[in-house]
Amino acid sequence: MYITINLPVVLYGCETWSLTLRKEHRLRVLESRVLRKIFEPKRDEITGEWRKLHNVELRDQYCSPYIIGVNNSIIMGWAGHVARTGESVVCRYLTKIISLK
Repeated sequence: MYITINLPVVLYGCETWSLTLRKEHRLRVLESRVLRKIFEPKRDEITGEWRKLHNVELRDQYCSPYIIGVNNSIIMGWAGHVARTGESVVCRYLTKIISLK
Protein backbone atom coordinates (compact mmCIF):
# COMPACT_ATOMS: atom_id res chain seq x y z
CA MET A 1 0.00 0.00 0.00
CA TYR A 2 2.80 2.41 0.85
CA ILE A 3 4.54 1.98 -2.51
CA THR A 4 1.40 2.04 -4.64
CA ILE A 5 -0.57 4.81 -2.91
CA ASN A 6 1.43 6.94 -0.50
CA LEU A 7 4.76 7.22 -2.31
CA PRO A 8 3.37 8.53 -5.64
CA VAL A 9 1.20 11.07 -3.82
CA VAL A 10 4.11 12.36 -1.74
CA LEU A 11 6.51 12.48 -4.70
CA TYR A 12 4.10 14.06 -7.20
CA GLY A 13 6.00 16.76 -9.06
CA CYS A 14 9.32 15.98 -7.37
CA GLU A 15 11.18 16.35 -10.67
CA THR A 16 11.24 20.09 -10.16
CA TRP A 17 11.97 20.18 -6.44
CA SER A 18 15.20 21.59 -5.16
CA LEU A 19 15.75 19.43 -2.10
CA THR A 20 17.52 21.08 0.79
CA LEU A 21 18.84 19.05 3.71
CA ARG A 22 15.83 20.16 5.77
CA LYS A 23 13.38 18.90 3.13
CA GLU A 24 15.26 15.61 2.84
CA HIS A 25 15.08 15.22 6.61
CA ARG A 26 11.32 15.92 6.57
CA LEU A 27 10.82 13.27 3.86
CA ARG A 28 12.79 10.73 5.90
CA VAL A 29 10.71 11.54 8.99
CA LEU A 30 7.50 11.10 7.00
CA GLU A 31 8.70 7.78 5.63
CA SER A 32 9.70 6.54 9.08
CA ARG A 33 6.33 7.49 10.54
CA VAL A 34 4.41 5.73 7.78
CA LEU A 35 6.58 2.61 8.05
CA ARG A 36 6.15 2.54 11.84
CA LYS A 37 2.37 2.55 11.33
CA ILE A 38 2.63 -0.27 8.79
CA PHE A 39 5.03 -2.52 10.76
CA GLU A 40 3.37 -1.75 14.12
CA PRO A 41 5.02 -1.74 17.56
CA LYS A 42 7.16 -4.59 18.78
CA ARG A 43 7.00 -6.31 22.13
CA ASP A 44 10.27 -6.08 24.04
CA GLU A 45 11.51 -9.59 24.90
CA ILE A 46 13.09 -8.60 28.22
CA THR A 47 10.56 -6.23 29.78
CA GLY A 48 7.47 -7.41 27.92
CA GLU A 49 6.46 -3.82 27.11
CA TRP A 50 5.41 -2.56 23.69
CA ARG A 51 7.79 -0.14 22.00
CA LYS A 52 8.23 1.66 18.69
CA LEU A 53 10.56 0.16 16.11
CA HIS A 54 13.94 1.85 15.83
CA ASN A 55 15.12 3.19 12.47
CA VAL A 56 17.59 0.32 12.06
CA GLU A 57 14.80 -2.22 12.58
CA LEU A 58 12.63 -0.40 10.03
CA ARG A 59 15.44 -0.51 7.48
CA ASP A 60 15.85 -4.25 8.07
CA GLN A 61 12.14 -4.94 7.50
CA TYR A 62 11.58 -2.54 4.58
CA CYS A 63 13.06 -4.05 1.42
CA SER A 64 12.32 -1.31 -1.13
CA PRO A 65 14.40 1.80 -1.90
CA TYR A 66 14.02 4.72 0.48
CA ILE A 67 12.10 7.84 -0.46
CA ILE A 68 15.21 9.95 -1.08
CA GLY A 69 16.64 7.35 -3.47
CA VAL A 70 13.34 7.15 -5.35
CA ASN A 71 13.21 10.95 -5.53
CA ASN A 72 16.77 11.17 -6.88
CA SER A 73 16.09 8.56 -9.56
CA ILE A 74 12.97 10.45 -10.70
CA ILE A 75 14.97 13.69 -10.89
CA MET A 76 17.70 11.99 -12.92
CA GLY A 77 15.10 10.54 -15.28
CA TRP A 78 13.61 13.98 -15.79
CA ALA A 79 17.07 15.48 -16.39
CA GLY A 80 17.65 12.82 -19.06
CA HIS A 81 14.42 13.79 -20.81
CA VAL A 82 15.47 17.44 -20.74
CA ALA A 83 18.92 16.60 -22.10
CA ARG A 84 17.41 14.61 -25.00
CA THR A 85 15.14 17.46 -26.11
CA GLY A 86 17.99 19.01 -28.05
CA GLU A 87 18.70 22.69 -28.39
CA SER A 88 15.17 23.97 -27.91
CA VAL A 89 14.48 27.22 -26.11
CA VAL A 90 13.12 25.37 -23.09
CA CYS A 91 16.20 23.16 -22.88
CA ARG A 92 18.58 26.12 -23.00
CA TYR A 93 16.52 27.93 -20.37
CA LEU A 94 16.49 24.93 -18.01
CA THR A 95 20.19 24.23 -18.39
CA LYS A 96 20.87 27.89 -17.69
CA ILE A 97 18.80 27.71 -14.49
CA ILE A 98 20.44 24.46 -13.37
CA SER A 99 23.94 25.82 -13.98
CA LEU A 100 23.19 28.89 -11.83
CA LYS A 101 22.48 26.73 -8.76
